[in-house]
Amino acid sequence: MALTRSFNDTVRARAQRDPDFRLALIREAVEKLVGGDVEAGLSILGNYVNATIGYKTLAERTGKNPKSLIRMLGSQGNPTAENLFNIIAQLSKQEGLEFDIRARRA
Repeated sequence: MALTRSFNDTVRARAQRDPDFRLALIREAVEKLVGGDVEAGLSILGNYVNATIGYKTLAERTGKNPKSLIRMLGSQGNPTAENLFNIIAQLSKQEGLEFDIRARRA
């Protein structure tokens, strides 16, 4: 039987070599959150954190406990708006991103 890499290892390897992939992860997470798919948005943010800076570094930057951050971005996560926006701000700063929110008619 052939050995396969785990999903987390695959995402981590791609994120380390591809800045466009990291941008796509954050963008997709924010779009899901704004669109009301909170569970998917939090999951994608969690995948990004695991693949890039890790929860320990994010905890240092947000002033939160790493275990709390893991719970916030987990499948049953329910972060406050303040915590969620702080996480997004720190991840955006990590990538040098600025978001430009625009309204458009459907």
